Amino acid sequence: MNPVFPIIMILVCAIAGAIAFFFLKRPKQLKNELISQNQKTAQEFVNVKDIRESFLYTRDGQIIAYIKIHPISIDLFSDSEKEQISKILTAELSSVQKPFKFLAVSRPVDITPLVNEYQNLLSETTDQKQKELLRYEIMEISNFATSGEVIERQFYIMLWNKYREGIEPDLLKECRDFIQKFESTNIHCDIIKEQEIVRLCNLVNNPAVTFYEDYTEYK
Repeated sequence: MNPVFPIIMILVCAIAGAIAFFFLKRPKQLKNELISQNQKTAQEFVNVKDIRESFLYTRDGQIIAYIKIHPISIDLFSDSEKEQISKILTAELSSVQKPFKFLAVSRPVDITPLVNEYQNLLSETTDQKQKELLRYEIMEISNFATSGEVIERQFYIMLWNKYREGIEPDLLKECRDFIQKFESTNIHCDIIKEQEIVRLCNLVNNPAVTFYEDYTEYK
């Protein structure tokens, strides 16, 4: 046997093994590159660098604060009262010189206070019929909440500015001035803090907590 032949066979096997290893490893590399790219894209989309106290700091150098507008029941007002509220609020907001954003998001109704109240009644009562009714009500309310059928609209005003050191008090003052405009019509507002800012970011950016609303009923 030619002594060169075994050497050639060894080289051929080594080359074949290297090629096979390359093609087996390549899909994993592509997958890791895709995951890394998706994570980068998601971070750029959300654009959140940090959330502290009443402020959200963005990756592109902005600072943001949010005002939560507490809802009012317009059914309790007459037509003339609604018109008066609209005129006052329009006049107040027309004086705003800086841009702002109005956010309307949907989320499940918070049934925790009602369920807690029913559970307290359940633990205190000795009436078996009342216990049965309370258990039924707790179950029904919980089913409504978990099904996502009972949702509420929440409204926010978003104010922002270019970040610089010590700008936080100035942005808080802008928020308080904005709140006064709403409170002139007895619409109460709050500057939301860290935990609620995180919830709001989830409602706006996280599809897992986005709730579908059928708008055909409003047509």
